[in-house]
Amino acid sequence: MSAAAASSCAPAMASRALHQWGRGGAAARVPTSHSVVNSEAAINLRLRPRANAARRSLVVVSSARPSRERRATDDPDRPPAPPCPNPLGVHALLWAGGWSEAECRRAISSTANLEYQLIEIPLLDPASVDTAMTKHVLAEYGIKATTSLGLSFDADVSSPENECAARGEALLNEALTACVGLDSQYMCGILYSALGKYDAPPTAQGRANSVAALKRVARRAADSGVTLGLEVVNRYETNLLNTAAQAMEFLSEINEPNVKVHLDSYHMNIEERSLRQAVLTCGDKLGYVHVGESHRGKLGTGTVDFPQMFWGLAEINYVGPIVYESFSSAVVSPGLSNTLCVWRDLWEDGEAVASSAKDYIEQRV
Repeated sequence: MSAAAASSCAPAMASRALHQWGRGGAAARVPTSHSVVNSEAAINLRLRPRANAARRSLVVVSSARPSRERRATDDPDRPPAPPCPNPLGVHALLWAGGWSEAECRRAISSTANLEYQLIEIPLLDPASVDTAMTKHVLAEYGIKATTSLGLSFDADVSSPENECAARGEALLNEALTACVGLDSQYMCGILYSALGKYDAPPTAQGRANSVAALKRVARRAADSGVTLGLEVVNRYETNLLNTAAQAMEFLSEINEPNVKVHLDSYHMNIEERSLRQAVLTCGDKLGYVHVGESHRGKLGTGTVDFPQMFWGLAEINYVGPIVYESFSSAVVSPGLSNTLCVWRDLWEDGEAVASSAKDYIEQRV
């Protein structure tokens, strides 16, 4: 491995082994157990150029055809391991609906006990998060934080009304201050509009307001080393970014290097024709991934085509965070549960589903 490639992997947790790619003949094999895979997809994989220099440095040059290394299985339906291990995380709402010191400690300690590396802390109300206390608990358990939020209809940067858009930008800046206070390097979510069902398409003025606000927030975030992730969600939660293609167009308008796409398998399952193609559409602009089942519960018990999504991630050499997100009325957040229409008890024990999710993801990454 080149020195540059080794350096890029250094921040990964030591407990997760580094795995390399081999050429494996003509190309990576696509799983054929799902009907969405066809011969054209397989041909595209075989013809895909390997332009990434770091990736090339991991390929064995030989007259023979060495096989790809796999983590713990020879299963042909499992994609090759990434050049660096993906940090795995879990959303805080699996553990607690609020963020008192007791709730904070329970959420972070539970995350650490399951050997996740990250916890995603919601910042819908940034003032409710004691950043100094949270930072201390994070350090105590050796866990890193990412942050997320969605805007409200009375503080919406995509509103055509300038005062409402300004309130939305102020909330983003407040959340960014909290994010920096947690030593977090990632703030994601529905940062570009309200989180909720709109009754009309976005207006040209509203879109322009959102782009302008995010450009300003992104520049401020860059000064603190923070990346913004724009989460692509379904049509019932925003009217602006419902597909990866829409997100890529929006990113080109913002045109700031620290603004990335945030994909979520739950939403992709609703809006995208192909989970793999959505990932490929984003390419190196993909910065954050939520893994959630079609019913928001236990992974592998719904309709999401996870093998295709993970193959897409392997194709683009994705090494960013993969975070499990699941919701149940067993854990209620006053600011989020109703917005997300969490009406059912999809699970009673957050620890059990989080442990199952980690095993499920690790077996497929």
